[in-house]
Amino acid sequence: MTGRQYCAFPGAAGVRGGGGPPEGNERVESVSLRDLVYRLYARRVEGRLDHDQVPKHIGVILDGNRRWAKASARSPEQGHQAGASKIQELLGWCAETDVEVVTLWLLSTDNLDRPEDQLTPLLGIIEDAVRDLAADGRWRVHHVGTLDLLPGHTQAVLKEAEQATHDIDGILVNVAVGYGGRQEIADAVRSLLHEHAAKGTSFEELAEIVDVEHISEHLYTRGQPDPDLVIRTSGEQRLSGFMLWQSAHSEYYFCEVFWPAFRKVDFLRALRDYAARHRRYGS
Repeated sequence: MTGRQYCAFPGAAGVRGGGGPPEGNERVESVSLRDLVYRLYARRVEGRLDHDQVPKHIGVILDGNRRWAKASARSPEQGHQAGASKIQELLGWCAETDVEVVTLWLLSTDNLDRPEDQLTPLLGIIEDAVRDLAADGRWRVHHVGTLDLLPGHTQAVLKEAEQATHDIDGILVNVAVGYGGRQEIADAVRSLLHEHAAKGTSFEELAEIVDVEHISEHLYTRGQPDPDLVIRTSGEQRLSGFMLWQSAHSEYYFCEVFWPAFRKVDFLRALRDYAARHRRYGS
């Protein structure tokens, strides 16, 4: 696992530990100047990006919505809404840089234990975000996670989005809702056992033949390439169970910015950092 990657200028909005805001005209001038610097820097980084070295599959842990809201004197619900609004921007950047698969971790299995007054509005925001992805017409939506753990209305939205976008030839967007890495592996093993039980395979026979590929064929992401790059925002340096099986050879990029404040320049820095690494796959 790589070390922490800083992807924001000191004092920028949404950055952990950023300085206090200036006041009045000073603040307006500061924001305008900073935005100009960001745009110029992003253009420079993008101009030097080698598209042949761009990851084909990017996993994103969208972390920091509530902390962004607290730092911005807003409600947690407003933080989650701001985070949902950032998704389309990210996918647009991915399309510009030839990324083919994006996995977005929107809700973990642990999140399902939150109090109802927190979980209900969060699920509503996620459902709206999934509907927006399906309505956009550019993305092919695929749910990864355990449907049975989710409320019926959330299940329906996810299924409808998959069906509506099934034939779209665009970026494959995995929406991880009700997702946990350990749960995925357990579900894969269970599915494998059911498959071979239906074939009449004995446990002894299965023990002799089972290998890594057998389990991979029963994951939520079966048939897809493993993530080349995993990005986590908010400064936390852990995977928290995200794509445990698939990320064995992934590169990790930990970004200090809270997810709603994530910018194109932060995304491009992650791609630049990825391209500079030498992937050896354990050799």
